[in-house]
Amino acid sequence: MAAALTAKGEFVVEFDHSSTRPARDGAKSDSLDAVRTAREILGRTTWPTLLDEPGVGVLIAAEILVSWSHPSRCRDEAAFARLGGVAPLEATSGQTQTRHRLSRGGDRQLNRALHTVILARAKHHQPTKDYLARRTTEGKTKRESMRCLKRYYTRNLFRLLEAAPMTP
Repeated sequence: MAAALTAKGEFVVEFDHSSTRPARDGAKSDSLDAVRTAREILGRTTWPTLLDEPGVGVLIAAEILVSWSHPSRCRDEAAFARLGGVAPLEATSGQTQTRHRLSRGGDRQLNRALHTVILARAKHHQPTKDYLARRTTEGKTKRESMRCLKRYYTRNLFRLLEAAPMTP
C-alpha cells in the first residue's frame, strides 16, 4: 500500500515497530523523530505561511488545518470565529453596560489551539504585548483583553487561510 500511495505522490511514513529500545538513553525514539520530521515536511509543503506565524508550531498548525478543512468552508471570518468558539456573545441581562463573553460552542480543539497561540504570542510577540497593553489602558480586564485578542487573531488567521493557496 505504501508503494501505491508513493506512486500517486502521497506522503508516506513507515514505522519499524521493533522491540529494541532507542540507542540513546533519555532521547526521543527514532520513529517519533520520523513522525515529527514528516509532519514538519507536510506542514511546510501544504501551508508554509501558517507555520511562519508567531506562536504556531507544527501541531497547532495541523489542528487549525484540520478544523478549517478547505477554502470556503466558512462563509466569512465571523463564521470561522463561531467555529473556533471565539465569537463574542452578550453577557449582560439588559443593563446599560454591554459586556461580552466567548461562546462555549464550536470546535473545542480549534479553540484550544487558538488559546495556545494567544498565550505564546502574549508572552513572546511584541505587537501582541502592545495590543494587550492598549486594551488594558482602555479599561478592559486581562480576561476581556484576551477575549478581544482571540477574536482579533482569528480574524487575521481566517484571512491568511483564505488568501494563501493550498498546495497538495
